[in-house]
Amino acid sequence: MKMRSLGRALAAAVCLTVTAGCGSVSAPATPGTGTGAASATHHGTGTIKVGVLQSLSGTMAISEVPLERAELLAIDQINAKGGVLGKKIQPIVMDGASNPATFATKARQLIQQDHVTAVFGGWTSASRKAMLPVFQQYKNDLWYPVQWEGLEDSPNIVYTGAVPNQQIIPAVTYLAKTKGYKRFFLVGSNYVFPRTANEIIQAELKHYGATVAGVEYVPLGGTDFTSVIAKIQQSKPQAILNTLNGDSNVAFFKQLKDAGLGPKQLPVMSFSIAEQEIKGIGPSLVAGDYVAWNYYQSMNNSLNHAFVQAYQAKYGKNQVTDDPMEHGYIDVQLWAKAVQKAGSTNPAKVLAAVKGLTMNTPQGPVQIDPATHMLSQVARIGVIRSNGQIRQVWNSGATLLKPDPCMKTYAWFKLPSGSGGC
Repeated sequence: MKMRSLGRALAAAVCLTVTAGCGSVSAPATPGTGTGAASATHHGTGTIKVGVLQSLSGTMAISEVPLERAELLAIDQINAKGGVLGKKIQPIVMDGASNPATFATKARQLIQQDHVTAVFGGWTSASRKAMLPVFQQYKNDLWYPVQWEGLEDSPNIVYTGAVPNQQIIPAVTYLAKTKGYKRFFLVGSNYVFPRTANEIIQAELKHYGATVAGVEYVPLGGTDFTSVIAKIQQSKPQAILNTLNGDSNVAFFKQLKDAGLGPKQLPVMSFSIAEQEIKGIGPSLVAGDYVAWNYYQSMNNSLNHAFVQAYQAKYGKNQVTDDPMEHGYIDVQLWAKAVQKAGSTNPAKVLAAVKGLTMNTPQGPVQIDPATHMLSQVARIGVIRSNGQIRQVWNSGATLLKPDPCMKTYAWFKLPSGSGGC
């Protein structure tokens, strides 16, 4: 992609409230080499190594390549203002290849051989759970930017994506109470997040007196929805709750439309498609459907305008931004702010410094909950427009929603056995 320079006003506006600042371009990302060279972690010469670990290939690449780019943009901006603790950040980029075992292997390599001080990455809960014991074993930090199912709390993971009370529960409430739908069909990819999310969804629907018309799962990356759509047609739901991930969504919405089940006939609420996926699916197939996130590209504030402009200046004027990208972007900024506060890149000191940290971001003010390593933020529901952008139709208000990963405030939900951290 060709680079376009930003004016001074944009360069100032795009800076989040982080001591390290921001800017435009830094040294290129370095692939993992396995050299074993340790990075410096205190004041002085040298660089600070961090890992950027996303799926650059496979079924999840449609979602994770843009997320990787957003994380690298944040690193570039910080480096252009002098870096952190007087050092430039050196990103070591690796491909998780849409495979949980690969994520675990690459995470271990980043920590043991490349000596990174933190890792930014992951999308699926399967990849996160595969990496979790690695980060706990080596006492390193993983910054995880995507909405997830909760029921977990690791001391070595900073979870900034929405937990269920910040996404799933408000979305189901909106359809069941505000829209008045009473009969739902659940479809998802066959792995951790969709299955756990659907346990929560079914308990909530039962609480509201609504009916689950059917629940179907397909393999991650699956593209044949013939039998699923036949069951949807037979069961006659009023709405679909969609927890498919990756490029399976492209096939699902195309086949749904081919079956005559577009948004006007059968609305879909999706939990893992945003502006990037909408672009890949084709806006005409999903215009009128619902999504639930904490950030939309269409948000009208100066920090978001600057974020969008900076991303498009670096990667192309037709590129879009979305919620996981914004969370990945602010993860790097929050980490930098915590490093400045701690005066060190030592993972334990950074984790101590991050608790209670606040920052103004493209989605608005956020705070790392002092009781957890999770983000307090605003929940938002939107409707997809014909141009691929999302119009917000509901939000949880000015008060930030504190994360409730263990669902302690919902009497209608019973924790499944073996819920880690709960």
